[in-house]
Amino acid sequence: MGQQLKVLLCASEVVPFAKTGGLADVAGSLPKALAALGHDVRVALPKYADVYEKHLLLKDIAADMSVPYAGSEHRVAIQQSDAIEGATTYLVVSDLFLRTGLYGHPDDAQRFTVFQRAVLGMFDRVGWTPDVIHCNDWQTALIPVYLNAADGSPAGPATLYTIHNLAYQGLFPRQTLAEVGLPDSLFTMDGIEFYGQVSMMKAGVVFADMVSAVSPTYAKEIQTPEFGERLEGVLAGRSKQLVGIVNGIDYDVWDPASDALLAAKYDAEHPQGKAANRKALQEHVGLPKREVPVFGLISRLTAQKGLDILEGALPAVLGRDLQIVILGTGDKYYHDLLTDLVAKYPKKMAVTLGFDDRLAHMIYSGSDLFLMPSRYEPCGLGQMIAMRYGSIPVVRKTGGLADTVIEFDPKSGRGNGFLFEGFDPKALIAAIGRGLDTYGSDSWAKLVANAMAADFSWNQSAKQYAEVYAKAMAFHAQRHRGAKAGAPAC
Repeated sequence: MGQQLKVLLCASEVVPFAKTGGLADVAGSLPKALAALGHDVRVALPKYADVYEKHLLLKDIAADMSVPYAGSEHRVAIQQSDAIEGATTYLVVSDLFLRTGLYGHPDDAQRFTVFQRAVLGMFDRVGWTPDVIHCNDWQTALIPVYLNAADGSPAGPATLYTIHNLAYQGLFPRQTLAEVGLPDSLFTMDGIEFYGQVSMMKAGVVFADMVSAVSPTYAKEIQTPEFGERLEGVLAGRSKQLVGIVNGIDYDVWDPASDALLAAKYDAEHPQGKAANRKALQEHVGLPKREVPVFGLISRLTAQKGLDILEGALPAVLGRDLQIVILGTGDKYYHDLLTDLVAKYPKKMAVTLGFDDRLAHMIYSGSDLFLMPSRYEPCGLGQMIAMRYGSIPVVRKTGGLADTVIEFDPKSGRGNGFLFEGFDPKALIAAIGRGLDTYGSDSWAKLVANAMAADFSWNQSAKQYAEVYAKAMAFHAQRHRGAKAGAPAC
């Protein structure tokens, strides 16, 4: 086993405390895997209004802290929980987080600055200082700036900054720089200025010791104009410190052999239970119990997730003998479109607008094929969960989808799904057609076995993260040796 590290994973949302998207799953699962490798892992997040204290067994460990913002001091407290196996969790308590919704408030810059300041100020209080702080998305992007902005600053913890979705950058007015306690000299193209605004995302990219994206392909894509969100030049400039690591999935949660939400349990060696789950799904959503291929889709209903090309493909697809079950919420346009299609094809299509955890498990276990026609997909968890449950992914070849799904070749018997490249309805229809053709062939059982045999657990990804943490520490030490010798610190 390699060097044992002290790691603080800092995120704006973490399962089981708070969740709006995949970041929370990553932030709740990766620490468990790192702890299993022998590392001392801790987690930090804000304490939101809906954190359920009794279940998570919170206890006060610091009640009299204050952190600066916009020239004044803001009172915070720290609570602790052991809800994540193997990892202590610290929750920053502030009245700034006692409101409905995690994001989208006019004072978000203040809210998450106070959170980050509290994290950096709590180490003496908790009696523990990390070797490396793993920051995630814009809400934690100032931590690397505070640690690395000044020449000759203390060595302190190293930083890794992970980009989960480059499209959400945390853009704020110029005056925010002074409010968060940073000098105006950073408002430059080489600093954190971004087209006349302050970009928190850019701050993390520029100042972190190492930068990662949530898949190798996405790490390459964001260095191009198509996917770079106007930060491609900055990211390309840090290419030597930029890596891509595919997220894992929590096999304790996503396991058809032990999933209590399923009608029948099954595994790769005994897949017969999948038929019972298909019938249970059909009954639950009101579709006829027929022996036809069932497609599942669990997604935000937005153009980024490929709903625009799915719209163009559905008339042709629904002409085939199949059923489609959709779960998600998003743009009203797609809500209305899908509702109208259900009225037109009531025996072929079922849509649930919203999120339902039990139904999600039922779709993964009861569907035969799983649709992810995303315009871009930094990593994606749905395709990996689907394969774990023997549902074959039909995906666009982008980001983490390209890194985890391999086109099935019936001649060699290799592959675990179906991919298409062009972002248009015809390409999607063709990939669905290959899936349907294979479903009715002798190759289907082999394809399902391949998908279920794929290893998407956190074990390998956690090892890769540990290697990147060590690189961040080495780069951090080099950076500060350079600063003491008179070279720029960043």
